[in-house]
Amino acid sequence: MTDMEDLSFLVLLAEDDSGDAHLVKAAFADGSYPCKVEHVWDGVEAMARLNAAKESGARLPDLLLLDINMPKMNGIEVLAMVKADAALRDIPAVMLTTSDAERDVSGAYQAGASGYVSKPVDVEGLFTSIHGISDYWFGVMRRPR
Repeated sequence: MTDMEDLSFLVLLAEDDSGDAHLVKAAFADGSYPCKVEHVWDGVEAMARLNAAKESGARLPDLLLLDINMPKMNGIEVLAMVKADAALRDIPAVMLTTSDAERDVSGAYQAGASGYVSKPVDVEGLFTSIHGISDYWFGVMRRPR
């Protein structure tokens, strides 16, 4: 691991839309805090990545960004599994999704979400949202690393 990676925040992004994933990565790269974004395509991959890191002693993410509507395992299912695991439950998890449905918002918070952000439809709005997430979790909030 390089010195820059030691200082960077690690984000695990679970997102099945390649365009959205690309924009989220670009928004973090454009933000105020150095971040490495690891992208997985679905909830099964997210849990595999988290479990592999946990079992090997590798670094766990500083933040999870979870889409709700993904194949194989949705974001709320991932969230419930993360919050049920003592080694993972303290990782903040923000839902980043196109869904604005009240049942999804309620379900996410009931499962233990740290936040819920509806994806803006325009690029500028998405960058603003990602910068806000980054500023809050990496600039305002303090967590052990």
